[in-house]
Amino acid sequence: MFKFALVIFALVGASLALPNKLHRPRPWWKSGSGRIVGGFEIPIEDVPYQVSLREFGHFCGGSIIGSQWVLTAGHCVSSSSSPGETIRIGSADNGQGGQIVKLKRAIQHPKYDSMTTDYDFTLLELAEEIKFTESYKAIELPEQDEPVEDGSMCLVSGWGNTQNWSDNRRILRAANVPSVNQKECDQAYSVYGGITDRMICAGYEKGGKDACQGDSGGPLVSEGKLVGVVSWGKGCAEEGYPGVYSRVASVREWIKEVSGI
Repeated sequence: MFKFALVIFALVGASLALPNKLHRPRPWWKSGSGRIVGGFEIPIEDVPYQVSLREFGHFCGGSIIGSQWVLTAGHCVSSSSSPGETIRIGSADNGQGGQIVKLKRAIQHPKYDSMTTDYDFTLLELAEEIKFTESYKAIELPEQDEPVEDGSMCLVSGWGNTQNWSDNRRILRAANVPSVNQKECDQAYSVYGGITDRMICAGYEKGGKDACQGDSGGPLVSEGKLVGVVSWGKGCAEEGYPGVYSRVASVREWIKEVSGI
């Protein structure tokens, strides 16, 4: 089990230009508190693919993609033949209920770059095969390079920071956010080096709804397919800065090669 200690870079001034290798302001990395910003509580039966990745409590999300496989973010877990983490499936409460499942191994994408957050994917093989129920089952995956139309409504869910202390911090939340044009998102993040073809953006121009710290690795779903993995962004739900997700369709062939799915 290995972890990356990720450094969060703050934007000091609007005209500050960071070197291309130091441009990711906020990976949604281990944060034990909070939830989706501007969202709503959601029962696990509505998002049965959602899992909580755990080590002394929740730290990242993930998505069930097969009876023995989960997809999460590369910055959540690196490659390991004996990972110490577990996952909780089948519960909207990240502190109880559902089922705790051990991991057999973790396979981080070989091109993952911890500085640029490119290829931000890790596949988790479970130590045992799970039998699907109404509370936990696999989400459909897109085909290799399958596009997401601009403005498509997507559902993001997780146990990350809500920026609202009145929210129950243990209960799963979700938000509906539209996908954002690739060039517009690249321009929005130009001061940070822009985005790559392995990334997809979603959010509102005026902000208000977004994923946040603690949601990392969780699902972005559109039309019943897992199109993104919560990855990084500037702040949480900030105006002019949509959330940036790892684009699942860009590594579909790698997922199949590793998992057989």
